[in-house]
Amino acid sequence: DKHETVHWPRHIPSLRAFGVTTHGIWTQLNADAHRLVALISYPDGADPAMVTSAYMASPGFAADIDGFDVGNIVSVEELLLDPAAASPLS
Repeated sequence: DKHETVHWPRHIPSLRAFGVTTHGIWTQLNADAHRLVALISYPDGADPAMVTSAYMASPGFAADIDGFDVGNIVSVEELLLDPAAASPLS
């Protein structure tokens, strides 16, 4: 819960400094899953892996997770998407 209510909201402005836009943050409905999902977009032409690495090495990221035990993160999954032509976010 703390990651959802305290730490992820901190990521929004610090990610913006790297050109990353946060479109939404959700939690999975299954109470046993403890999964947070964020829909973000990278700048056009950016290499997501490079942007992510730079962000995670930044003082902003360190400040974002201050007080959070990263050992509580069970896994991190990345799924690159292309919007469908009918997508309202395209």
